[in-house]
Amino acid sequence: MKTKYIDKRYWRRLQKKEYKELRIEDHTFDGIVGLVTMKKVKSPLQVEVVGTTITVAEVGYQWLQLLPKDKQYSITAMYDRAGKPVQYYIDINERNILEMGEARTADMFLDILVLPTGEYELVDEADIKRALHKGDITQEQYDAAYQTAHDLMKRISSDFVSFAEKVEYCRQKIAPTL
Repeated sequence: MKTKYIDKRYWRRLQKKEYKELRIEDHTFDGIVGLVTMKKVKSPLQVEVVGTTITVAEVGYQWLQLLPKDKQYSITAMYDRAGKPVQYYIDINERNILEMGEARTADMFLDILVLPTGEYELVDEADIKRALHKGDITQEQYDAAYQTAHDLMKRISSDFVSFAEKVEYCRQKIAPTL
């Protein structure tokens, strides 16, 4: 498993940032939310999602990180300079560690990429299979990761609007002027 800090402290592409963090505990969301604003990047990052090439990291872009309590996933909503979502990146995790200033995940290698249209794809299956074969994760962890991913994809397929609204709710809590 990989440890991933939501403030992106070890991401070499990100050379200068602003970061805010907030603990939310209410009926809509229970967890930690972090907002990274990119001030300087080594180079822009473009990725292909569901057959479409998009920019996800560039000066002025923001990444909103949601670590829900007692869930085995985290969400990174990526926004362009105009504040429009370009992608939702869902990490499947063994657990989320909710410590203010040290919020992080135990990442299970499997991810779901979601476009603002609700189209999605499951990615990094080779990574989780490699981790299983190397003994970095157990068969039980592997099965749980896939179950979590399939449950999330089912939820996105049936009600993407609610998914996007929950992310936007968290965004307004941490940055109400956006």
